[in-house]
Amino acid sequence: MRNIQLVTAFFALFFGSVLMAEKSELKIAKQYGLAYLPLIVAEEHKLIEKNAKTLGLGNIKVSWLTLSGGATANDALLSNSVDLVSGGVAPLIRLWDKTNGKVKILASLNEAPQILNTSNLKIKTLRDFTDKDKIAVPSVKVSIQSLVLQIAAAKEYGIENYDKLDYLTVALKHSDAFVALTSGKSEITAHFTQEPFSTVELQNPNIHEVLNSYDVLGGKHTSNLVFTSEDFYKNNPKLSSAIISAIEEADRWINANKNAAAKLYLAASKSNEPLELVEEILSKPNFTYALKPSPNITLFSDFLFAIGAIKTKPSDWKELSFDKIH
Repeated sequence: MRNIQLVTAFFALFFGSVLMAEKSELKIAKQYGLAYLPLIVAEEHKLIEKNAKTLGLGNIKVSWLTLSGGATANDALLSNSVDLVSGGVAPLIRLWDKTNGKVKILASLNEAPQILNTSNLKIKTLRDFTDKDKIAVPSVKVSIQSLVLQIAAAKEYGIENYDKLDYLTVALKHSDAFVALTSGKSEITAHFTQEPFSTVELQNPNIHEVLNSYDVLGGKHTSNLVFTSEDFYKNNPKLSSAIISAIEEADRWINANKNAAAKLYLAASKSNEPLELVEEILSKPNFTYALKPSPNITLFSDFLFAIGAIKTKPSDWKELSFDKIH
């Protein structure tokens, strides 16, 4: 009898430890631009690995890939190709709704304006766009830039015409849209983008700003986030904490080392922007890194609910996020 009890206890302990074991390999998708600098810092400085070891998880293998837009990121998470993705507010809210709240924010990345730039000198406001114009966005209808364009159109033409300019949008990753707009040899006459592309484009005397999301939304807002599934969060509590701590540590390092952070960004992203320009962007008061989403993130979800793009309206930012950052 005692032997049976020992064997039973052994198997209970063994299978219990297996069930409780957290992932030893992590796959994360980031995107292009300075918004994702905390993830670049975490990757280059191996901050997730360091924090995971501190929490007793041993040696964690972290694999990184770079995707071109919110739609691609959402597909990667839904297909279990990655454990976490990063992207704009709009893709996250749509995925939260689509999965009945099973995908949520693990951490915020930044507050930053989304800028609509154009090379068409005749365009001063949204009403000046014509059938001859094409607006580059990372993902048509899904990206935060597409959503801000719809909010701006709703303010200009009425909410029933929120999608009035959607037919002009073209899906291009920011780097390709930047080349298309600045070359002057493309059908692309406008680019709804973010840093550093927006500032670099405006260095060109033939390009000017039409609008920015801070003006459209009435103030600063969270732009980009890291999000994951409820299954990952529940099954990997320590690893989730390690990721949050890594992003928080990266934020502190960037704020304290802007010159080094600018150099790291340029090297890791293989970008050729002037170092001084990137450092200047990192010092802008309207461009900040923050671990918690801004409460007005619900301005985006309220609009998506109003136009019928989502079925459920979150009551506040906490409903959209996991409790470790509350």
